[in-house]
Formats: sequence, C-alpha cells, structure tokens
Amino acid sequence: MNKKLLLEAILRSDIKSFIWKVFDTINPGISISNAWYIDLMADYLEDVIKGRHKRLIINIPPRCLKSICISVALPAWILGIDPSKRIIVASYSQALSTKHSLDCRAIMQTKWYKELFSNTILSTTCNTKTKFMTSKYGFRLATSVGGSITGEGADILIVDDPHNPTFVHSDKLRTKTCNWFEQTFTSRLNDQNKGAIILVMQRLHEKDLSAYLLKRTSWRLLKIPAISDQDQQFSSSKKSYIFTKGTSIDPLRLPLELLDKLKQEMGIANFRAQYLQDPEKATCGMLKKSEIRFYDEMPQFEAIYQSWDTAIKVNHLSDYSVCTTWGVCQNKYYLIDFLSDKLEYSYLKDAMIRLARKWQPKIILIEDKASGQSLIQDLKLEKFHNILPKKPKTDKITRFATILPFFTLEQILLPKESSWVDEVIEQITSFPDTRHDDIVDSISQFFIYIKQQQLNSSVPRFRSI
Repeated sequence: MNKKLLLEAILRSDIKSFIWKVFDTINPGISISNAWYIDLMADYLEDVIKGRHKRLIINIPPRCLKSICISVALPAWILGIDPSKRIIVASYSQALSTKHSLDCRAIMQTKWYKELFSNTILSTTCNTKTKFMTSKYGFRLATSVGGSITGEGADILIVDDPHNPTFVHSDKLRTKTCNWFEQTFTSRLNDQNKGAIILVMQRLHEKDLSAYLLKRTSWRLLKIPAISDQDQQFSSSKKSYIFTKGTSIDPLRLPLELLDKLKQEMGIANFRAQYLQDPEKATCGMLKKSEIRFYDEMPQFEAIYQSWDTAIKVNHLSDYSVCTTWGVCQNKYYLIDFLSDKLEYSYLKDAMIRLARKWQPKIILIEDKASGQSLIQDLKLEKFHNILPKKPKTDKITRFATILPFFTLEQILLPKESSWVDEVIEQITSFPDTRHDDIVDSISQFFIYIKQQQLNSSVPRFRSI
C-alpha cells in the first residue's frame, strides 16, 4: 500500500487523525504541538459514534478547538463514513452555528475529502448555509438555541456552547435554555434508544446546562480544566493521559502567564467557571469585599460623571432614588459623591439640579423610564444639555456581572472614609440577595456607558463574561 492510500485508510478509521487534517485545512500555517486534549476528546467522541456511550458532556476552556473538533470535523467524518446519517448542531447564536456549518461544508467540498469519501456526495438541491444534504439523504443542520427545528429529526444531536456568556447570569434565560434542550431539542432524535447527544461547552454558571444535565446519571462527563490542581489521569477506551499538577492544558497556546493575566482581567469567579470548569456556588454576593479598592485623597480629575437611578413612588415599600458621582483620572474611577433617598418628584428634581451645579459633570446619565423620563424632559428645559438617557437592555444581574471586571482590575475606587461608603459596600457585595438594588443599578449604568465608550474608541476592551 502506497503512502497516500495508507493515509486515507487512517483518516477513514481514526477520528483524531481526521480532526488534525481538518485543522490543517482550516488553519493553514498554524501548528499545534502536544495538544493531548484533542486526542482525548477524539477518543470520547469515537466512543459515542461506536455506541459505547450515547450521552456525552465535554467541559473545556475557550480556544481549545472544541468547535473544530465537534461542530466541524465530527459531522464531516460521520457523513463520510455513513452519508445517510442525520445530524443537528445548535449553538446559542445562529451566526455562530452558521459559521460552523460553513466550515464543515467547506471541508466536505475539498479535493482530499471527496477522494477520501467518494460515496459521500453533497446534494445540489439542498445545499444551503445552514442545511446541506447528501445524495443518501443524510444531512447536517445548523440551528440556534430556541430556534425552530419543527419537522426535523436526527440520529445525532450536538450542542456547542448553548449559553451566551454575556447573559448567563439571567435566571430566566438559563432556564429557557434548559427547557428548550429538554422539551424541544432532545425530542428531535429519530431513535431515543440508539440516538446520541453531545454537549460541549465552557462552564459559565453553577446552574448552566451542564449542571442541569449532570443531575442525571445517564451522562458521561469529560471535564478538562486549563490548569490542573492535582495530578490527573484521564482514561479513554484507547489510552490514558496524564495532566500534571500546576501545568497548563496547552503551554504554548495558554501559558501559565497568560492564564494568570486572564484571571486578573476576568475576576476569580469567571475564571474558575470558564477556564477551570468549576463555577462557584452563589453562597454570597457576586462581588467580594476583598475586590474593592479605596482612595485617601482625590486627584485632579479629567472628567466627572453622574449616574441616576430614580424611583417612581415614595412609600415604605418603594425603591430609593440614587445618584453616584464619579471622577475619572488615568483610567481610574473614583466614587466622589453619593445620594440615596426617597424623594417626591419636585425634591428629586431639585436634588438633581443641586448636584449637577455642585460637580459640573460632563455627562449626566438618567435611566429612561418611570420618573426618569419626566426628569430628562424637565432638566433639558432647564438648559442642562449634558443629559444622556439610558435604557437598560438586559436584566440587573447580567448588567452588574458585565461591569465586575472594573472591580477586579482595580479601576474602581471608593472613599476610605465617608458617611455613606458602608451603605454602598453593603449593597454591592450582597447583590443580588438584597431588598434594594438601586445603588447597583446606578453603578452598572455608569460603567456600561464607560465600557461602550471604550469599545467605540477602540480602547483595549474587557473579555466577555
């Protein structure tokens, strides 16, 4: 047997060799050495394809080629072996799911693939970005979490990153994802006994889809952290892999120095979830007191901003109206003044005017709802032209989670001594388990605005959480 025929025989029989061929095709000129975790994932995937296991969860850090392995290479290999197989692949975003579909189709249209699997021929009548069929009526269909797949059935279901990291702190959206998986997606299996389901994702939350499914005994788990906290031995049906304590999953692509930097940028909680696959239980607030930094004296500020979260009613059950005033100096944000009170409309308006005249802010952010809408109109009539209405686009928990990196990077500074700082600390470290959250809302509103300004001006941005 000549070398070409031998190579083709290996690619047809060995999924891990096929994965590396796919990687070289999609990423020409990029080399990866000693990526043992790719071989380990391939062994687990082969067990699923051969029917040894029918439910598999893989938890692995970002940028470890999980999508190339599972959303691109695996469907192409399966359809090459058996062009009648039907595969549905879902991601949290239709755009992301479509990209994986296009990559998979591109592989199946290469010369080497056609020579390798000559019996697998793509249909000319059903060949779109999201669904392409073979001449044997097998297909790969790309959809999104919550997307419509009515009338479609599959032999293999794949979910690649079911949660959008930006919104994973939303109880409503997490529950919606879990319900979609259980009530809609799993029902698409043509044969519930023989069909296979694969979930691959980075952990994001203690109640994400992985956690939801692992409560059942039928799921096999492969959990690979970015850094091993102990000597670990991973065993597959083919071989064992040793992950030495204190080493990186991939010293070349994810060296320890980079991982340490990521931990500082993202915060310990997010790093534990996404990179160590070990999300913390929410036994306390989202922000720890140890992550708060303080200042003794105010510097000369480059600009001052105010952020208002206003309440609509005044009674013993109503929320407070809150204003946080921020001074900016050398990419640090100093909380320099604070108001929290239950005020009738006229007194609230007077307080806004008084604080605006006191600090002369560059921008006054006001939440554009309830009493805030009337205040925005009235203050503009008072010739305040620095009013910026803001409408929240996500829930409170997601908004606060988005701005936590400002704390972990030590960019937010609170006064070491003031009559009100303890009230601020108490609420922001107890949230979301607090009766009131107006202070959190005011702070979130300001730093989401700052983050958007950074993105617009191409300032180095925070990673999504």
